[in-house]
Amino acid sequence: MSTVLAYTSPAIGHLFPMVPLLLELKARGHVVHVRTLPAYVDHLRREGLEARPIDARLLDLMHRDYTATSIKANLALSTATFTARGLVDGPDLRAAIAETSPDLLLVDINAWGARTVAENSGIPWAAFSPYTPPLRSSGTPPFGPGLDPMPGPLGRLRDALVRPLVTGAVEKIMLPGINTMRADLSGGTLQPVRGVDDFFRTAPLLLVATAGPFEYPHPDWGPDVRMIGALGWEPPAEAPAWLDALPDPVVLVTTSSEYQADEDLVRTSLAALEHEPFTVVATLPASKEAPEPPAQLPANARLERFLPHGPVLDRAAVAITHGGMGGTQKALAKGVPVVVVPYGRDQHEVAARVVAADAGVRLKRKNLTPEKLRTAVREALTKTAGARRVAAGFEAAGGVRTGADALEELLSPARTA
Repeated sequence: MSTVLAYTSPAIGHLFPMVPLLLELKARGHVVHVRTLPAYVDHLRREGLEARPIDARLLDLMHRDYTATSIKANLALSTATFTARGLVDGPDLRAAIAETSPDLLLVDINAWGARTVAENSGIPWAAFSPYTPPLRSSGTPPFGPGLDPMPGPLGRLRDALVRPLVTGAVEKIMLPGINTMRADLSGGTLQPVRGVDDFFRTAPLLLVATAGPFEYPHPDWGPDVRMIGALGWEPPAEAPAWLDALPDPVVLVTTSSEYQADEDLVRTSLAALEHEPFTVVATLPASKEAPEPPAQLPANARLERFLPHGPVLDRAAVAITHGGMGGTQKALAKGVPVVVVPYGRDQHEVAARVVAADAGVRLKRKNLTPEKLRTAVREALTKTAGARRVAAGFEAAGGVRTGADALEELLSPARTA
């Protein structure tokens, strides 16, 4: 029996996918500690995990990238947030290591400081990514702009020309702060990273919670990056009593769990589908920064501040999302096609993968009108076969079994005995 210590960034979109993996490790006899969002500590304890909250200062270092007026400014704000968090989550993980004496560390890919401390600790460790990491791969467009894959010589030429422009701009913004943070947290013992790939591949093992055919093929990633399929978890709760009374078909509308000023997606969806033969169930951002919901709702709509999506997706014909990996994959894992309206972050890449998998429809934010969204929903209804292919691909990847097997490979035979 070994002791595992997991550490997450302050985002439920990163915690929830990790939980099934932690529960699988517990079921295999490991003692599992986790440091995560205070609001979910009791939930995890009821699941049998040894949970404690992350440093409270991390809760004040939330994304403000939605205030940016350009892609460059957006990236700069995100980088500043992650590096500022790193100077807190790094020492926080170090303290948790001292308390738990773990045999294995599992660290959220977005906890930059915690990953640095893990790298410097000498303890076997892995990183966990609930989204596609921005790693270079032959035959794949450079990560960020959401370019569609383009096979053949023309595609290779396009990617070769665009990649230095995209990667160079990203590295110019990211690397100075990352390397300063690494030097501070390691006392200068860790070498500077020379590129984005170097940074995201510091872990001996990177588990990625997605799989083909949703994700593009990456034959050159190597065995240290393993795609295990979409993982879904929600705090146990009974399905709301009103759900059974809703007439089918249902359309679920979701927004970012980390506030992103995407509430106009809900308003537009309500207007677009008001006179359509759907029941609309929508969730607004659970954030103090989110505005108040509309006072008047269409007769076919229900609006909630928070709602477990699983029971609704069991009834859904289509899901409308902002393109967050968690919400999008959660729908696809149930064979529900999606309409994706990307707002930023990695969401343009998610939308491109939805299109490539023929599992839904992409609608640009600048084109978000009731008329165009209504047309997109009707088109998405024809994409059920693609969504089901994606669901089958997630299942074939092995999920928690594959992930737990890979983590146990990091432990010596003596520790797993």
